[in-house]
Amino acid sequence: KGTGTLKTQLGNITFGYGDYLLVPRGMIYQMHFDTEDNRLFIVESKRPIYTPKRYRNWFGQLLEHSPFCERDFRRPSELEIFDELGDFTIKVKKEDMMHEYIYASHPFDIVGWDGYNYPYAFSIHDFEPITGRVHLPPPIHQTFETDAFVICSFVPRLYDYHPESIPAPYNHSNIDSDEVLYYVDGDFMSRNNIEKGNITLHPAGIPHGPHPGATERSIGEKVTEELAVMVDTFKPLKVTEEAMKILIKDYHKSWLD
Repeated sequence: KGTGTLKTQLGNITFGYGDYLLVPRGMIYQMHFDTEDNRLFIVESKRPIYTPKRYRNWFGQLLEHSPFCERDFRRPSELEIFDELGDFTIKVKKEDMMHEYIYASHPFDIVGWDGYNYPYAFSIHDFEPITGRVHLPPPIHQTFETDAFVICSFVPRLYDYHPESIPAPYNHSNIDSDEVLYYVDGDFMSRNNIEKGNITLHPAGIPHGPHPGATERSIGEKVTEELAVMVDTFKPLKVTEEAMKILIKDYHKSWLD
């Protein structure tokens, strides 16, 4: 939610509702917002984030069956140059600690750049959903990957169109990953009482599925307008004290009839 500009040493990228912003490690950047009413979902990675390898050819190009392509990526375009001397504070995160460095010149003082390592934006609205006659598993929603987690995009799409299909996802257990769902917008068919900005955690090995009544409600539905981001991690997640402060204490009771 909100709009603004990602300012980096390689130039600026304007962003708005639904944009992913990928900032490589070591990139000096600032976030400038146009308004005070913003909402961001931030995923911090200690590893590079790639497009899924099954969608790339041997040269690294995205293939035709990929749900997005390189033309959807927005690179830095406006290179702002600041030829200034002074004290400029740079904050560097190293091994979960923040360190401050003082630069004697403005860090955005370069006149050009070359290479393939740069920040970019990708709109979730440009993700083309993959659908089928019967229910397809979550990897069809995959947008980015690392060797530690994957990021998936749930976007407006057709439901399963087999004449006897039940659009609601079946109950299941994630054996190999913890699952975090960030609900961005729309109507979340499998959930009751979910609002914009809610986050749910489904730990590995614990069965989960639609709320009571959701399966029956889904029969005959043709499309979904949901918008959500899912992060599946391959190691267990730890719930922090800050997370407990936003806990919806009676959420587990929402499965009761």
